[in-house]
Amino acid sequence: MHAEFDFDGDVVLVTGASGTLGSAVCRAFDEAGATVCGTDVVEPGEETQLDRGEVPFYRGDLTDDTAAEQVVSGVVDAHGGLDCLCNVAGMWKGGSPIEETDADEFDQVFDVNLKTMFLASKYALPHLQESSGAIVSVSARASLEGGEGDGPYRASKAGVRLLTETIAEENAGEVRANAVMPSVIDTPANREMMPDADHDSWVDPADIARVVVTLCSDAAPPTSGAAVPVYGEA
Repeated sequence: MHAEFDFDGDVVLVTGASGTLGSAVCRAFDEAGATVCGTDVVEPGEETQLDRGEVPFYRGDLTDDTAAEQVVSGVVDAHGGLDCLCNVAGMWKGGSPIEETDADEFDQVFDVNLKTMFLASKYALPHLQESSGAIVSVSARASLEGGEGDGPYRASKAGVRLLTETIAEENAGEVRANAVMPSVIDTPANREMMPDADHDSWVDPADIARVVVTLCSDAAPPTSGAAVPVYGEA
């Protein structure tokens, strides 16, 4: 069975849109007929996965309160509202045990992975409450347990899960909020970082994007506060 989605008339904001997963989410919603708006600190272009002109783009550093508010208000002003927010912006950084991890590195990981999700959600929620919309954020399989060398990453992604549950609880019956938990995503950066890994077991960004679309659609109306595994075979 092949599922088809119809988001005609819906406005979707995707953070981290210039990255591999963010651009895949943009394309999946575009194929479903949505008005897709992308935001990132990096402009789309030759060095990114999103082509310039592919979607309306709102550049902004979502670790900054004012910038996050301006991005969301810019989308709403231009398109008349907001129906879905996809918090894809994120990063991985690790390699050091906690006692050797710089505070600046800790702050950077939490800012990019958790603060962007918090600020985008904060300013999107009033509009999503009006539209009975949905939020999907990207957590990680690694958030389920501790591990060696990437404690700040794991903790920040656990924060994404818990903040998702909080948003779902606070907006029960108004806004659905869910998270997806990838393992290793098949991206050019990950292949360069791990050239000898079993790439066939990694998850295709397009497959994750379809799960994100499903969670935002009317195919999953009772699902809120969930953390959905998208591990593939990794």
